[in-house]
Amino acid sequence: MCDGCTITGTGGDQSLWGWENNTACEIDTGKCGGNNASNNNNWNNNNNNNNWSNNNNNNNNNATPKPVVSSGKRTGKTTRYWDCCKPSCSWNGKANVSQPVNTCSRDGSLISDVNAKSGCDGGEAFMCTDQQPWAVSDTLSYGFAAASISGGSESTWCCACYKLTFTSTSIAGKQMIVQVTNTGGDLGENHFDLQMPGGGLGIFDGCSTQFNTNAASWGERYGGLRSVDGCANLPASLQAGCKWRFDWFENADNPAMEFEEVECPTELTEKTGCVRL
Repeated sequence: MCDGCTITGTGGDQSLWGWENNTACEIDTGKCGGNNASNNNNWNNNNNNNNWSNNNNNNNNNATPKPVVSSGKRTGKTTRYWDCCKPSCSWNGKANVSQPVNTCSRDGSLISDVNAKSGCDGGEAFMCTDQQPWAVSDTLSYGFAAASISGGSESTWCCACYKLTFTSTSIAGKQMIVQVTNTGGDLGENHFDLQMPGGGLGIFDGCSTQFNTNAASWGERYGGLRSVDGCANLPASLQAGCKWRFDWFENADNPAMEFEEVECPTELTEKTGCVRL
């Protein structure tokens, strides 16, 4: 329970949540009551200067920054990428889920055919642009990732969510909850490749095809753009997530972290359409 009565979010069950000592806590409504509890909107979309937190119509007033932990913590590493390809978890039969991860056409519309060929293989199915990161508060972000987790497989991690607590670089102590939508053949054990526009195409380049752009506009193949100024060269639909990297993420270079599986926030599953059963 929170010590104070400042509300920063509400749960899906209408519970009230606060943020104290760099972690989420539930408001004690018996102590605070409706009149004593106060709304703190500093972290939501009321500040138009925070472009990185006002992404893709996210209703951060209803964000639920405290999911239910379902496994223990492990150490891992992160990298970054954005290749525009159809995610691996978008294919049918990868895991016991409500549906595979959403994919989109070049114009951004959803594709209903789960067997549609990837844009990185001559097809028309691409990563949807709303599967990019955004800030929930000064110390918490939501997003998506490709992953490879020791002792598991796509059947265990596709569409699962994990809370990452960064332990190195300037963002040490910050947390990010990601839903796994992809698997990287070049990833090591307990490795999360965070999806962020302009983070580097990596092995594949679907972006040049999806947006009819030159690969050079996406930055270095591994590592991506070098400064926030380069975000202006990306499609408008991806610029918020690109700026997030240089703002909330502080341009951290592959920070180490601890991770644990958690219940997926609806803010993530509403974008992917994928819920584990």
